[in-house]
Amino acid sequence: MEKFPYRLALITGGSSGIGFAIAEYLVVRGTDVIIVSRDLEKLQAARLRLLKQARQGVRVEVLQLDVSERPAVEEGLGGLILAGNVPDLLINCAGMAHPDYFEGLDPEIFDRTLAVNLTGTWNVLKNMVPAMKPGSHIVNVSSVCGFLGFFGYTAYSASKFGIIGLSEALRNELSLRGIGVSVLCPPDTDTPQLEQENRTKPPEARAISGNAGILQPGQVAESLFQGLKRKKFIIIPGLMARLTFLVKRLFPGIIFFIIDTDAKKVNRRKIDEKN
Repeated sequence: MEKFPYRLALITGGSSGIGFAIAEYLVVRGTDVIIVSRDLEKLQAARLRLLKQARQGVRVEVLQLDVSERPAVEEGLGGLILAGNVPDLLINCAGMAHPDYFEGLDPEIFDRTLAVNLTGTWNVLKNMVPAMKPGSHIVNVSSVCGFLGFFGYTAYSASKFGIIGLSEALRNELSLRGIGVSVLCPPDTDTPQLEQENRTKPPEARAISGNAGILQPGQVAESLFQGLKRKKFIIIPGLMARLTFLVKRLFPGIIFFIIDTDAKKVNRRKIDEKN
């Protein structure tokens, strides 16, 4: 296997799902990783799984951290920097989603979603970027919901649209320092987060998201690194997701017609079932 270009990767949300799949992709290719998550037990289990797959000599470390807590992020990442653990690949993958009808969404859920997804990404960047060297790369994980607002995802889409805006602005600034920035926009992916989402996802949202299918975390990781090799800014795994992005940009009315039609079909069916 060819030598991989990254020396050390820091991956928030690295104990499961897409973050863990990205860590897997890296350790088998010789990159040291530090995975970050709130749950220490999950972190330690993930570390053992990664070490079993890692190339000989690869280092896998963990950092227990809630990225939404700014003082904790400053302390935790500050300690890594002081110890010389400055990544040349930073993956901001920590996130949460709690879909629901807008009128039924608890304001605390909205606040928490933005705190983890958007503010959490900002917190990590604010503390780590000043120490990163030219030639390094940053990947902020958004979603298809970051360029197309979906039924039931008002909080999640708000946070993920924000990540794309943050990433575009940061790409422009950091280009002067030789640090690359990309944003990853995966569709529905078979992860514990998706399982959690399905518990509160409105039926209209299920109908709309069902059009694009579900990817595996390994497919998303593979697409990410293929995109990085091609120096892409927006990386969208999956053919249907890429088509959605293209049509949304060129003919947004078509996309709006499709998703509105899906939502209306489900709504009519619900009305018929009541009558």
